[in-house]
Amino acid sequence: MGVVAEATLIFTYGTLKQGFSNHALLQDLISTGDAAFVRAARTLHPLPLVCGPYRVPFLLNLPGLGHRVSGEIYAVSPAAVARMDDLEGIGRGHYERLPIQIETEAETVEAYYAHGSYAEAMWRRSGGEAYNCYTEKAAKGYVRRMDRPQHLTFLDQIALFLSSSAS
Repeated sequence: MGVVAEATLIFTYGTLKQGFSNHALLQDLISTGDAAFVRAARTLHPLPLVCGPYRVPFLLNLPGLGHRVSGEIYAVSPAAVARMDDLEGIGRGHYERLPIQIETEAETVEAYYAHGSYAEAMWRRSGGEAYNCYTEKAAKGYVRRMDRPQHLTFLDQIALFLSSSAS
């Protein structure tokens, strides 16, 4: 499989990063030749990185708010993009994969942003507080998908989070 020839560059900023719960997917993709770590990176412009329900990280497509966000870039095959899109709930309205500007990166890079249908509400719910990096401290209290209530969809969980008052 030629990752380099047909690769999409993906900027990861949350649970897909090294050391976090969903990185196992990228490790699996790397082992099959469907992904390769490129480098650590930072967004060119400030963007809000907030935590939603269960301390799930969300990058909000609200340029100029928040901070320049640190993360990692991976080169991934079309098959890997499909698996990552599934994990990120692209077809279910959880996240959107859109271009992002990364400092010193000439090539097009994409990132998974919170879906536009709730991004502004997520920013309001955060009280204008954003992270520049999803760290172990920011992730404290993260609940893995399998340990969340199974009778609610993720969009239901987001709606409940947004309707609750900030703690």
